[in-house]
Amino acid sequence: MKMQELSAHASYSELGYDINFWRTRQGLEVDFVLGGGEVAVEVKGAARVDNRDCRALRVFLMEQKPKKAIVVCGEREERVVDGIRIVPWQSFLRQLWGGQLLA
Repeated sequence: MKMQELSAHASYSELGYDINFWRTRQGLEVDFVLGGGEVAVEVKGAARVDNRDCRALRVFLMEQKPKKAIVVCGEREERVVDGIRIVPWQSFLRQLWGGQLLA
């Protein structure tokens, strides 16, 4: 998943939400923060996400309290770990364009 997909959705859906990133002084980074902090999205190319892949999202959850925290990846099944949704990229795109991620 790329920035262009999110930009296209923000424009075509007429929601006009902001797309930003988040980074700590220690170098932890969340790839995309949507809608003023409403949804945090980390993108991983891995077929299996582990605890290390969710570190930045965990910190973001504690500090910023988004409604949703998501890792988009190559896993086959959706699952939840410590309040973070691990979502196959195909499912993420269906949910994004289906209006299920942002109000």
